[in-house]
Amino acid sequence: MAVLAWLLIPLFAAVGAAIWASWASRDRTSGDVAELAGYARFCDAMDKTASGTDAVSS
Repeated sequence: MAVLAWLLIPLFAAVGAAIWASWASRDRTSGDVAELAGYARFCDAMDKTASGTDAVSS
């Protein structure tokens, strides 16, 4: 039984390493595009709001 335990430890480690490697190499570019588009909309909204105010400059 002890031999089986010593054989299962590397097997679980290999499975865990494979899961971690697939997670670490995932494609993360899709979220960046949406975030950059949202930031561009935010900047446009801030420009429109700032240009339409009657701010008093001192």
